[in-house]
Amino acid sequence: MIKRMIVPLILGIGGIAILVSLGTWQLRRLEWKQDVLSEIEARIAAPPVPFAQAEGPYAPVYATGILGGPELHVLVSRKQIGAGYRIIQALETEQGRIMVDRGFVPVAQVDTPRPTQTLTVTGNLHAPQDRNSSTPENDVEANIWFARDVTQMAEVLGTQPVLLIARSDTGQGVDPMPVATESIPNDHLQYAMTWFSLAVVWLGMTLYLLWRIRAKTV
Repeated sequence: MIKRMIVPLILGIGGIAILVSLGTWQLRRLEWKQDVLSEIEARIAAPPVPFAQAEGPYAPVYATGILGGPELHVLVSRKQIGAGYRIIQALETEQGRIMVDRGFVPVAQVDTPRPTQTLTVTGNLHAPQDRNSSTPENDVEANIWFARDVTQMAEVLGTQPVLLIARSDTGQGVDPMPVATESIPNDHLQYAMTWFSLAVVWLGMTLYLLWRIRAKTV
């Protein structure tokens, strides 16, 4: 009986060890990711500087210029509100033309005229990672964008490939959607719980198999 139990016991202990180690590794990744998110949050909330002096993603900036002209409409959905569009426009500054993500308007208000205005926009520089394998290609002709592809948008609007995502109110019924860490995936805790759950299942299966072997030999 003992000889028949050796192989299942080795496989059981080995499998449990591997699954527990994977869960532990995910917990270490969770701690690392939380530190990264804390650093990003601190960077986002730092005092803004002129956009021409800022470097890197999430940099807090402000820019003054003439905001208006053609709009790009990026399709999004907001909880408890529904579908709508992000409004992307050019901001003409003394340092050149950049893009501003002004924020959200409902579908019914996307064609509402938004006159040109001179103002200071405060927000964060960002290169959004909106696109994944299931994201459709942007319909540039119909002005329906499914991702904020900065380079492509800059070519259409004739600006620098710089996107300032507003956290200040630019008025005219546009609700700012500031940069936040909520959009950054952090699933390590769920992954860890999955591995630990599989380890428990593996333990149960191993004990059941050993019990069956013992029962057949008694």
